[in-house]
Amino acid sequence: MRKSKVVKVGNILIGGGNRISIQSMTNTDTKDVRSTLQQIDALVKAGCEIVRISLPDLESAKVVKELKKHVSVPLVGDIHFDHRIAIEAIKNGIDKIRINPGN
Repeated sequence: MRKSKVVKVGNILIGGGNRISIQSMTNTDTKDVRSTLQQIDALVKAGCEIVRISLPDLESAKVVKELKKHVSVPLVGDIHFDHRIAIEAIKNGIDKIRINPGN
């Protein structure tokens, strides 16, 4: 079996023989901070260690800063089509970017 490269997402190590981490994604409008935080909290209580959020626009990317103040798990930004959203999310503290493979 091929050994994969280790990648650090927040405080979680993925690959390279590390244990499999539990990950999920919210289905809220990320700009609705209250609902998004509630859903992240529910996912964490269910055992989730990494949470992916949708970042469809620049306004959503700016919300990352507020979300990060209230969560203990790494956040992954799901980006579609626009590199400026990824840059804004990074400026606001996102732990990892996922460029949608359909792009």
